[in-house]
Amino acid sequence: MKALRYMTAALVLSVLTMGTLSAQTSMAAKKQNSGSVPIGFGATFINGETYYLVNIAPEVAFGKLGVGLDVNLRFSTSGKLRAGDYETFGDYLRMIRYVRWAQKGDPFYIRLGQLDYALLGHGFIMYNYRNSSSYDLRKTGMELDVNFEKFGLESMYSDFAGRGVLGLRGYVRPLKFTTVGRIPIIGGLETGITYATDLNRDAGKKYNSTNGTITDDGAMAVYGFDVGLPLLSLSMLRSTLYFDHAKIANYGSGSAAGIDLHVGGMGLLTIAAKYERRFIGDHFLPSYFDAMYERERYVPLDSVRFVSKAMALDAARAVQGYYGELLVSILNTINVVGGYQAPLGVPNAGVLHLELETGNVIPAIVVGGGYDRKNIGPLLKLDENSILYAQIGYKPVPYLLVSTLYQWTWAQKKDAAGNVVGYETQRRIEPKVSLVFSF
Repeated sequence: MKALRYMTAALVLSVLTMGTLSAQTSMAAKKQNSGSVPIGFGATFINGETYYLVNIAPEVAFGKLGVGLDVNLRFSTSGKLRAGDYETFGDYLRMIRYVRWAQKGDPFYIRLGQLDYALLGHGFIMYNYRNSSSYDLRKTGMELDVNFEKFGLESMYSDFAGRGVLGLRGYVRPLKFTTVGRIPIIGGLETGITYATDLNRDAGKKYNSTNGTITDDGAMAVYGFDVGLPLLSLSMLRSTLYFDHAKIANYGSGSAAGIDLHVGGMGLLTIAAKYERRFIGDHFLPSYFDAMYERERYVPLDSVRFVSKAMALDAARAVQGYYGELLVSILNTINVVGGYQAPLGVPNAGVLHLELETGNVIPAIVVGGGYDRKNIGPLLKLDENSILYAQIGYKPVPYLLVSTLYQWTWAQKKDAAGNVVGYETQRRIEPKVSLVFSF
């Protein structure tokens, strides 16, 4: 019942917060030949500081090719370009929001740019990982998937400008190589092997507060295998039973058994749901690479002390848990996603994920957004454990958009000498008026 209450609250909250879906699922990306070039003028308010804004964000799609840019020029009240926006090579790369070919799930899919919700397999090792959870620390990465029906590969890399997170999952449907592969259900049996690692130099660092020593396990690596058996494979109804097992190098391991269900093909309504039961051992965290990972990897407290996700592994104890997800799509335009995972019997340890997109169903209104929160206690709370992107806009005429973007994210906190001494929450409010040239 508790899980059901959280899932229901998740759907309600996603409607109320009006959060932003990732660019991967944006409506412009779904059109075969379309494009728009919004040129916006407005202001950005960042933790009380005011900047004048010029924004150019073209998004075009030609067949399977899609391109999205995001060029922001923010000037202080004294006329200076905002410090930190364009100082390094990575800052200029961030102007490319994405370049993609096809969509995830197609036989060949590639995406360069921001990774909004990267996923490997069933998500037991990597689930909704974001390389852009901090606006000021956005990275440029890549997703590449190939599916040859009998076997395939999912892959991602988070940061071309530095050491980042690398994820690979190879899978095979072994019975497809035999005549048994034509038999319903058993013929679709799939097995996969996953390897994910963080090559960042801080990934394996740990601080001992008792004696003040620092240890380093090096690159953090997670290995796993999975098995999936399709119970139903119809045009309108699909369901898969699956099992995952994963091991974090030098730490613990865990397993999950789950089932998913997809009901579609009705034109009006598509519903997808998933539920899994988790069996977690000591020193293991499921979905290790998640939406908050880039913040949790390494958090300086001062010039010496820090906390890290590797330290959280040391403290993790064996527990059972669950994960549930529900997607509702109306007319393939209004999309609502709610996901929740938590260990059993451990208070304030849940992880919530929400997405909402209304497309062009509501006349002249644009609404969308996303919300991620860890260590769930109060559901409607924004703090250091939260990320929120919410946008609402009004189009009085087709070529004019009046909108407001709200972002609750995080940024580095530096001392007087410029050393990073931690992270702080960052609130952005961005009202603007955009001229939209569509074709």
